[in-house]
Amino acid sequence: MGRKLAWLGLAVVGLLVALTSVAQAAEVVQKSEAELRYFAIAAASTAFGLAIAAIGGAFSQSRGISSALEGIARNPGASGSITTAMIIGLALIESLVIYVLVVCLILLIVNPFGI
Repeated sequence: MGRKLAWLGLAVVGLLVALTSVAQAAEVVQKSEAELRYFAIAAASTAFGLAIAAIGGAFSQSRGISSALEGIARNPGASGSITTAMIIGLALIESLVIYVLVVCLILLIVNPFGI
């Protein structure tokens, strides 16, 4: 399963890189080569960063939920505190993925050549 997930992630990254070159072809007349190179590198890095963040976040959340359920199965009386700690942990893990999304959007939107 891990290899299939890795191949799927690589396929998504390759597809995003291929599609960004098609989107850039329409703007070749107006932008310089340096700007296109910057955008291509930014698009590739954001696709790679988001893929890694999503995979890492999903893996971490699944491990956290699994551990919480094992703890509840061993001690059903502590289910309330375990559930509260699990929800806080899941929110913090998800916030890390959202931070990566924000940084990637900043990389795509900010134009360093307009400064």
